[in-house]
Amino acid sequence: MRYVVALIIDSEREDTVKVENKVRPNEEQMKGFLDGDADTPIYMVNLLKFKEKAEYEDGRKSDLSGQEAYAIYGQEVQGHLAKVGGKGVYGGQVSRLMLGEVEDLWDMVAIAMYPSKKAMLQMITDADYIESAKHRTAGLEGQLNIETKVGANVPFQ
Repeated sequence: MRYVVALIIDSEREDTVKVENKVRPNEEQMKGFLDGDADTPIYMVNLLKFKEKAEYEDGRKSDLSGQEAYAIYGQEVQGHLAKVGGKGVYGGQVSRLMLGEVEDLWDMVAIAMYPSKKAMLQMITDADYIESAKHRTAGLEGQLNIETKVGANVPFQ
């Protein structure tokens, strides 16, 4: 799914920002995740778009909606986060866009805290997590996964 956001800078020029939901990071994004500081706590902001009907990669039959499949993942991921010292910080339904423009809003926002990139990597490579993640991929049409960290000159901490 693609979103194109037009930013009108002045009447003579129009700039666009491409926004593309994905379910998995590409090779370059994964390399960037693995590079640099692996020990600082991170907060992952997830902008989630659900499939109308869940589709499992293993071909299993399901009457679940995408959101229902993702909810199973959401319940299970709490335990996976706890195993590596992380936690769910926030989750909520997107109700409207207050500022800006997109073709189609995301359905939900979720924020998870990890004590480090190393901890997140440990979680997402764990066999039990990989089993739970089948519900994630079955339910998601795509998402933006935005890595953030607390730093100097950040107004809210």
